[in-house]
Amino acid sequence: MTRFDLYANEIAGKFNKRLVTAARVIDESSLPKATQELVKIRASQINSCGMCLDMHTKDAAHAGETPVRLAMVAAWKESTVFTEPERAALALTEEGTRLADANPGISEDTWAQVRKNYDDDQIGALISLIATINAWNRLNVISGMVGGDYTPGQW
Repeated sequence: MTRFDLYANEIAGKFNKRLVTAARVIDESSLPKATQELVKIRASQINSCGMCLDMHTKDAAHAGETPVRLAMVAAWKESTVFTEPERAALALTEEGTRLADANPGISEDTWAQVRKNYDDDQIGALISLIATINAWNRLNVISGMVGGDYTPGQW
């Protein structure tokens, strides 16, 4: 079902390795791991990336995320199971992922909520995370990668 093997191709393989290396900075940041997974899941839902949804929902569950919270990510605005900081991160994720749909892009209200709930290092990690997961989503969707076979911790 894959159109193009990103991992077998020399150029794409090198790019993927560098993207993984770049993401380590985010992984090692003080941005909570649960928030990181929620952001990855929400962006991947918006971008219809089955590969990333498979990976990040399984990794989040493996790390102790509850089934209710995982099920509610798509409807986070209409739920009570996310904290104020998580809601700010999810709002920034939606607006940052749907840049073409938004005018002026990131709303002042969303930015104020992000500023209220995160320090500068966490905001830097959050912005970088949103950009990175969107890059992974596009790589996987364009190349035809599908979800379903991922095992937690596989990569």
